[in-house]
Amino acid sequence: MIHKVSDTIPDLLAPRVEAAVAWFNNSPDAAGNTFTATGLLDADHALSGSDELKLVLCGGDRCEQRSFRVSGSHDHWSVEPLDKTFSQQGRPQADLDPPPGARLSWLDTVMSQHVFVLLLFYRGFW
Repeated sequence: MIHKVSDTIPDLLAPRVEAAVAWFNNSPDAAGNTFTATGLLDADHALSGSDELKLVLCGGDRCEQRSFRVSGSHDHWSVEPLDKTFSQQGRPQADLDPPPGARLSWLDTVMSQHVFVLLLFYRGFW
């Protein structure tokens, strides 16, 4: 299945995305880092009334694709994780390219400090 990744969050989905990010940041999976949503997969599906959100979350030195079911209203959101596809190490499978701009500021900073930078992509993980 090919996913369409958007690096902008539609205004109609922003409150639900913020609720999912807040939930994730308070979970043990955040490991003390503060994550932000840098991408949204299949925004049309979420805009058509689905409670499911597939987000690209970046924080600390990692980015991960996580799925959530977000229901309720602006006053009280109910958030639950939908990540069911885990590798043997307990991490989600990497099946997406990194979203545009997710590491752009990091790369600019590192490139200004060194003569060259080696980027290594290992088995689809980024």
